[in-house]
Amino acid sequence: MIDIFKHLIHLDFHWLFDNYRDYIYMILFLVIFIETGLVIMPFLPGDSLLFMAGLFAKAGYLNLAYIIGMLFIAAVLGDNLNYFIGRNIGLRVVRYKIRGKSLVNQKYLDKTHAFFEKHGPKTIIMARFVPIVRTFSPFVAGIAVMKYSKFLSFDLLGGAIWILSLTFAGYLLGDIEIIKNHVDLVAIAIILLSLLPIIFQIIKKKPTI
Repeated sequence: MIDIFKHLIHLDFHWLFDNYRDYIYMILFLVIFIETGLVIMPFLPGDSLLFMAGLFAKAGYLNLAYIIGMLFIAAVLGDNLNYFIGRNIGLRVVRYKIRGKSLVNQKYLDKTHAFFEKHGPKTIIMARFVPIVRTFSPFVAGIAVMKYSKFLSFDLLGGAIWILSLTFAGYLLGDIEIIKNHVDLVAIAIILLSLLPIIFQIIKKKPTI
């Protein structure tokens, strides 16, 4: 298990195929499901894994239709699990009272609820493309008690855009020699690009002297 985790973090698909050829689809399914479904696992490779899956589908290692279908289901199921964890456990925790005082002031919960009711659809879709935020967004939506029908509809749309765009990007670029010969560098580049929104926000909010 530790070996699988180590090679997944490094996106070593060749090792995975050599050792778990018959189970590769299930392994990729679980990675996407866990990254989107468990708020304590935001560091798993989501964007880069999708791109690499498309690239290896182009090389003939994976069936493109199977991988897109399975990873879409994993992404939606993961987000929904995270939403209900937030709504049923997270909300109970933040409302827990110590000496008569809640851990989180109710006015902040009300503001979070109002935010997700107004901006939730856009947030759910855009969060798909931002590491860490992707994992926390459905959890917070659950705590905010965002209307489930609204959450589900935009989660389906966001999941489809995320899975299709990155997987097809890998598939369509899979014939380019420089990409095939520098898979590790491509994976690093994707990770850095996906982190740019967070970096920009940090710089934007940094106080000027």
